[in-house]
Amino acid sequence: MFELQLANEVLERIRAVDGRYHERAYLFVLASLEYCQRKRKARGHIAGSELAESCREFALDQFGLTARTVLSHWGIESTDDIGRVVFVLIEAGLLIQHPNDRLEDFTSVYDFAQAFDGDYPWGGVARADTVG
Repeated sequence: MFELQLANEVLERIRAVDGRYHERAYLFVLASLEYCQRKRKARGHIAGSELAESCREFALDQFGLTARTVLSHWGIESTDDIGRVVFVLIEAGLLIQHPNDRLEDFTSVYDFAQAFDGDYPWGGVARADTVG
């Protein structure tokens, strides 16, 4: 019961800062941070662009071809949204801001349509216009 109350308290802090994103968006970004840390040799600060790339990899790993749809359902339509989620988590006290961290670090890191729809890492059937 205590864990449920703690989770509700944390979600209330997040909603008090900015409630525009689904609660799963915040959990996704936190999980993406951990995903990125596990891929490194040593834990440490993660730059905005690196986290945005990690979110892409993690989303594709977890949701495959539906990654963009899932993220969109949660309100994440661009890397700018990932940055806003991060800064809400900072303001809510769940993450710590490095002195050089800026919201602009997440601006247009990649295009969602290209990153999720056009560049899926799957060796399926080639499109007719790409066949030699």
